[in-house]
Amino acid sequence: MTTRFPLLLVAGTLAAGAAQAETWDMPVAYPSHNYHTENAVAFAEEVGACTNGELEITVHPNGSLFKGDEIKRAVQTGDAQIGERLLSAHANEDGIYGYDSVPFLASSFEASEKLRAAAEPVLADLMAGQGMTLLYSVPWPAQGMYFTQEVNSVDDMAGIKFRAYNASTARVAELAGMVPTQVEAAELKQALATGVVAAMISSGSTGVDEKAWEDMSHFYDVKAWLPRNTVFANTAAFEALPAEQQDCVTTAAANAQSRGSEEAAALSGGFLDTLAENGMTVAEPGEQLAADLAEIGEQMTNEWLESTGEQGQSIIDAYRAK
Repeated sequence: MTTRFPLLLVAGTLAAGAAQAETWDMPVAYPSHNYHTENAVAFAEEVGACTNGELEITVHPNGSLFKGDEIKRAVQTGDAQIGERLLSAHANEDGIYGYDSVPFLASSFEASEKLRAAAEPVLADLMAGQGMTLLYSVPWPAQGMYFTQEVNSVDDMAGIKFRAYNASTARVAELAGMVPTQVEAAELKQALATGVVAAMISSGSTGVDEKAWEDMSHFYDVKAWLPRNTVFANTAAFEALPAEQQDCVTTAAANAQSRGSEEAAALSGGFLDTLAENGMTVAEPGEQLAADLAEIGEQMTNEWLESTGEQGQSIIDAYRAK
């Protein structure tokens, strides 16, 4: 796919001749050509340059070091010093992790950024309590719904096997009468090809990565939410760095957040064009489908607020005040 990032090898940066450099492993769940992974590599290279090669971060794409559902735990335990994870996949652990997947709360890139800023203090405190330091996050394009058939209402979804990647997507499936099946990114293509799942909610980026047109026929641009991939470090590893290296990491993280968000917005429309060019029907949801999904969204927003209490309400209040 087209990207504005320069071609980069998936490896950390190490200045020539640097002695006894600190090395960090950074597992990520997505392929090397995905813009999130390319952004992580650019972040690692900036850290290497800023520290004169004294901190080397090696990016391991596509779940090659730790699978997606293992990354958060690996960073917490120090088996990896830094990692990238779709934190909403851990909303069953704490509902705050699912702040970015509340249906129809933030459906644009601008809204996603406002929601991120509103949630950051609460999320950072939660992660700090689990031994992790929040560094940056980057959105995916708005989530749409993929099917192997035309769908005009929730009734048309009954019984379909639906790929879930977090609690929110599983709940959408349940409320729509579908059958949710947890499938990580690295296993998605096989699950689609073998019929383990026949529908999913995901971005146009994922559809292009997985060549969804080979297994599915319809994409509905429902703009459900913009999930975010979050990069975080093991706090003990981060605090063991000299102060100037910590500054390099946080500065590179801020740059990665801005760069990745701009890239996501720039690429968004092109992903949907690629789906259509390869034969998929790409459409806005019809009136009945939109109404059905709005009803599901309202119910799920109320459920999220019930599960997160005052902290969740503080995020919503801060978001709506921005």
